[in-house]
Amino acid sequence: MGRIMGWKSMMVTGAMALLAAALPAVAGDIYRFEDEEGVVHFTDTPNDHRFKIFMRDLKRDKSLRTGFNLARYSRNSGEFEPIITKCSIDYGVDRSLVKAVIHAESSYNPQALSPKGAKGLMQLMPGTAQDLKVVDSFDPQDNIRGGVRYLRFLLDTFKGDVPLALAAYNAGLSKVAKYGGIPPYEETRNYVSRVLALQKNYQTN
Repeated sequence: MGRIMGWKSMMVTGAMALLAAALPAVAGDIYRFEDEEGVVHFTDTPNDHRFKIFMRDLKRDKSLRTGFNLARYSRNSGEFEPIITKCSIDYGVDRSLVKAVIHAESSYNPQALSPKGAKGLMQLMPGTAQDLKVVDSFDPQDNIRGGVRYLRFLLDTFKGDVPLALAAYNAGLSKVAKYGGIPPYEETRNYVSRVLALQKNYQTN
């Protein structure tokens, strides 16, 4: 646990530090609002006037696995294949896991910027990017290399336990250490489940 807590500066922090980390599988329009305590809420059945449209229904189909239209700057996932492959080999991280994280984090939008300041394809927070020696988080190669390096560290920290590594990527190392496992946050649990499902999808396609 000492090793985990010693990497506080590497945490990805905030209830919504990552652009789409908490979203479950899309099945209709998604709405969000941030309450007085800074907690971000999502729903597909808004029952409060504070909910505003966050993401339109994407009509899930096979085409979404190779191209995304979530934002103006989203690009085809195949464009980043060479970078993903090289970084995955360099750091020994499953390529399908890298793809799943990018998909969940930014939907392959290299210009993605979250309200909390997370940037780029793998939604790196400024402090995390600095620790990872990422010069430009909006540069796909720089961002992916930093993100994959961080995933490698998390996998090593948790002895290859992918769900725990993903929980730490989303909620922060200190939260995983505090609870001795995946934190009891709906956002984090949804994130872990979503990325694992996406990983299986990329393994078979």
